[in-house]
Amino acid sequence: MKLSNLKPAEGSVKNRKRIGRGTGSGRGGTSTKGHKGAQSRTGYKTKMGFEGGQMPLQRRIPKFGFTNINKIYSKAINLDVLQNLVDNTKVTDIDFNVLYSNGLVSKNDVVKVLGRGELKSKINVKLNSFSKSASDAIVGLGGTVEVVK
Repeated sequence: MKLSNLKPAEGSVKNRKRIGRGTGSGRGGTSTKGHKGAQSRTGYKTKMGFEGGQMPLQRRIPKFGFTNINKIYSKAINLDVLQNLVDNTKVTDIDFNVLYSNGLVSKNDVVKVLGRGELKSKINVKLNSFSKSASDAIVGLGGTVEVVK
């Protein structure tokens, strides 16, 4: 067996359609595009969501709800995440820069610490906001909680 002898398995490779190569090919003339109309012409393109003149789905479905431009969405960080961070990096003072450098938050996030999970280490935390259960757990182990705006 040599590279020059290799062939694909019988029936696994099909020839491509040769469109627009004369009437004898069966695909000449209109080149399988039908007669006239925009779709038969070059440069044809429809808008996204166009349904042939039928009322499109995005206009059939009613609008609902609204987005409050004044609401501040917080990124939730739980106590088990903080404990995992302390175990991996041996950091006891946690602030936004520590979370950001470890990939837990992105640049413009507002961070809120929530009380899920168990905290075993004494840590000092300076972040935007805390739930009552989270602040109680941190202070209960001798750590400090500081709210930073």
